[in-house]
This record gives sequence, structure tokens and C-alpha cells, in this order.
Amino acid sequence: MSFHRKPKTFVGHVNIKVENLERSLQYYQEIIGFTILERTSSTAKLTTDGKTSILSLEQPENVIPKQGRTTGLYHFALLLPEKRDLANNVVHFIENGIRFGSSDHLVSEALYLHDPDGNEIEIYIDRDPSEWQWDREEVAMTVDPLNFERLLKNVVTEKTWKGLPAATLMGHIHLHVSELRETEEFYVNGLGFDVVNRYGGQALFLSTGKYHHHIGVNTWNGVGAPKPSENSVGMESFTLILPSEEAVKETINNLHKIGVSVKEEDGRLLTYDPSGNRIELTV
Repeated sequence: MSFHRKPKTFVGHVNIKVENLERSLQYYQEIIGFTILERTSSTAKLTTDGKTSILSLEQPENVIPKQGRTTGLYHFALLLPEKRDLANNVVHFIENGIRFGSSDHLVSEALYLHDPDGNEIEIYIDRDPSEWQWDREEVAMTVDPLNFERLLKNVVTEKTWKGLPAATLMGHIHLHVSELRETEEFYVNGLGFDVVNRYGGQALFLSTGKYHHHIGVNTWNGVGAPKPSENSVGMESFTLILPSEEAVKETINNLHKIGVSVKEEDGRLLTYDPSGNRIELTV
């Protein structure tokens, strides 16, 4: 599948804020299965292949706990390459006494859990796109119980859990936003995504190249929800990978057309959605 490579636009990296970096590093290595690519006293870049970071952690100065009923991260989602990887994660979590939720979304099968700071993580496997059901431009998704009996038939019993496979990707991100009308304009007319599912009047799912979603947005924390404090646990930013420098220029121009600014900070090209979620644009 090629939903996370050129010429698609997709989420390549997420940067989250935590209260205690050492505690989080232990969790993300021993429970989730990352390894450390780079680290400082207050930051760490995590990897699955030893070359590319798809998740970073940072401990802000004067950090405060995660604030409820605000905009920001709902969850980030790690896409595994094989169904057996998801099955082995189930066994790993059970063996380590980790509480987790689960769901069958028709397009995917997913596990959900929270890190020590309450940041939500989805770990999932896609069904073959030939099984996805499309009604014109909208893909069918639901929240059904996961069939564990069927899934666990894929457990590889002769191998112990060895962490996240090297081919693990940042599959998508799901955000709390304060409203949907301007949010849709931003992601569609500004960033070039297509709406592929409308969940009532409370959520939108967006993608490029007919993926089931690279980005989800919802108002489940309330219409008009405020931004969290800058030093609050949660999301610092996420990175959109665009296919070319020309695509970056075109995106910047489209954002300017709808009145959204793009600025460079410390070598990063940044913009903000209408709810204040920070997005880095790169190739």
C-alpha cells in the first residue's frame, strides 16, 4: 500500500509533551516498543527503524498536567505492517497488565491505550483497501467490537515480542478542534485534503489519495473548546510530509488565499489550524 509515500500528503511525525521524560521513555520503549534515535536532557526522538523518527517527546519547562476539554491531541495512530504484529501486541499488553481498548472500524482493526500522561495512542492494522466500502467519495467506517478470537489466530508463538516492527508508520492523527466549518476549509482548501467521512455533525475524516484518513478532527471536547496552555502535556505539533518543494509553495499560497499565515521558526515551516493546532510543513 502506498498511502504514506509520495505523491500523497500524509502525517510523518508527531511531537508530544510529557511531564517526566524518563518515565515516558521507559513506557515508550518497554510497552510501546520504540527505540531512542536521539535525546537531550529534555527531549527524545523515537524510532522503529533506527534511521527515521516518527515520534518525539519533550518535557517543557514548568510543565503542567494534561488539560481537559481543550483542543489538541485526541490520539496519534501507529500503523503496523502485519496483522500478526497487532495480535502479538495484544499478548504483550496482557502479559504486562496494560489496560487497553479495541475496535473494528471496517477499514482497520485497532487497539487504544494511554501513556503515563494521558496522551492517547492508537495501534492499528489496515484491512486491504479492496475491502473498504466507498459510497461515492465517502468511505464506510464504524466502531464495532474487535474479534479477538480471529485476531489471535495470527499470534506468532515461537517469537517473543521485540517491539514495534521497523516498517511501522505514523498512520494518522486525530485532533480535538473547536469547530468544524473553518476547520474543513483549512484542511481542504488550505492543505489540500479531501473529506472522506462525516461522522454526524461532530467529526470529519480527511485524506489524500483515497486513504480512509490521514487526519481526523472532532468537537467532542465541546464547540468553542479553548487551546491548552503552551506548557501543558499534549501535542506540541505534527508534521505533514508533502510530495515536493513545489507542493509546499502551492500549499503556502493556498493557505494565504484563505487568510492563514505560514512562518519559519528555528528552521521549521509552521502553520496553525483554526483551533491552534501547530503543523509543520516539510518534504
